Amino acid sequence: MSRAGGILGLEGRRALITGGSRGVGRAVARLLARAGADVGVAYRSREAEARSILNEVQELGRRGWAFAGDLNHPPSVARLFDGFEEALGGVDIVVGNHGIWPPEDIPLAEMELDQWRRTLGINLDAMFLVCREAARRLSAHGRLIVVTSTAAQRGEAGHGDYAASKGALNSLVKGLAEELGPRGITVNAVAPGWIDTEMTEDVLVGDLRERALARIPLGRIATPEDVAGPILFLASQLGRHVTGEVLNVNGGAVRPG
Repeated sequence: MSRAGGILGLEGRRALITGGSRGVGRAVARLLARAGADVGVAYRSREAEARSILNEVQELGRRGWAFAGDLNHPPSVARLFDGFEEALGGVDIVVGNHGIWPPEDIPLAEMELDQWRRTLGINLDAMFLVCREAARRLSAHGRLIVVTSTAAQRGEAGHGDYAASKGALNSLVKGLAEELGPRGITVNAVAPGWIDTEMTEDVLVGDLRERALARIPLGRIATPEDVAGPILFLASQLGRHVTGEVLNVNGGAVRPG
């Protein structure tokens, strides 16, 4: 696999990716390593997948590191950053990618409080903890990139918990961009639409897939690599004057005015 260098080069940079063992996180880890970054991945339980992507990172000649833990607990997030810094010497790029999407369509009037709290706990509270630690530890001129969703902007009937969690993250990104700008740190969100991943493979089929495709002007569902490319842009020097933005990666399905 060739490396993406030149103006997109990340040589000497150290990138930490949460939810990094599969799907979008895995594609991001692979691409940032190709661009020259040393890479750490955080995951919850998929050890085999995490070890696999680390092998790919190391085969590219980059240093790799992995951490297993529940990011909804402050001590665990502190251990994540402590371990990453000890292994790689500091942190220059953080990609917050972890999260869940409950697949069942449940109208808000019928949603149990437990589901609401679980979705926001993982998607919002745990991301808050990661972003807070990143704000404390990122090097000057670092990068913080949060993966949200176009559901935050268009809403998603039957998935109000998910859309609300992602909308809150978009707002968090905008405030953090102002707070961290004086240190030269950029903070942005990347908001994908539908993506062909393990999380959607059992639901994005049949009529639902056809309806999703009908809303996408480009006429196809995104791959994880389609999302990883814009994240590399924001992590690189090409994105140095972009901050506080929500970059939609959805084939034109959502076009905010």
